[in-house]
Amino acid sequence: MTGRRPCRETMNNTAANYLRDPEAIYAASFAAIDDAADLSSVARDLHNIARRLVHAVGDPDLVADLVANEGAGDAGREALLAGAPVLTDSRMLADGIIRAGLPAKNRVICTLGLGSVAGNAARGAKTRSAAAVELWTPFLDGAVVAIGNAPTALFRLLEGIAGSWPRPSLIIGLPVGYVGAAQSKEALVAAAPTPFITLQGKRGGSPLAAAAVNALARDAAADGTDTVQL
Repeated sequence: MTGRRPCRETMNNTAANYLRDPEAIYAASFAAIDDAADLSSVARDLHNIARRLVHAVGDPDLVADLVANEGAGDAGREALLAGAPVLTDSRMLADGIIRAGLPAKNRVICTLGLGSVAGNAARGAKTRSAAAVELWTPFLDGAVVAIGNAPTALFRLLEGIAGSWPRPSLIIGLPVGYVGAAQSKEALVAAAPTPFITLQGKRGGSPLAAAAVNALARDAAADGTDTVQL
């Protein structure tokens, strides 16, 4: 045997002593984040976004990689309050956005599963994610864009905006991975075509992008209430 199995009494005691109340869990979680994360270099309008990102991955060091231009958080909140749609690059990200927390019953749009996407991708020798972004143009003007999966989605968005595509109010650029993720974020920071929020390096993902949208929605909600999924 390589180790001893915990006795049933120990397991039962552990199971009996965990927090059950959602509000207590919420309060304890964010108190711990505030103790661990240094937000002194983060703009005030991004504080709750930074806290939510840390909460999503359990890593306060993430704050050091947070990059945004001035007023990005305010731009996103104002757009949501005005009823702007949220455009996402994956179904997982769309499902992670808390609809009840959106301040203006904002539409959450993911075009990746539309029937034309696969054919368009094949004909254009591009990824399905990039082809899906091309279907955003009717909704893009003033929208909140959240990319948490595909670097090619962010690259294609930047190409389109550099051309003639409408400009969103905010780009949350958090693609993840070892191929293209860091580079697409660098391209976003360099171009800065609109207000943006991103993380330097390979880290990202749908949970982080959803957390950022949910933080914006919470701050934008007129009654200041918060809906937490635990």
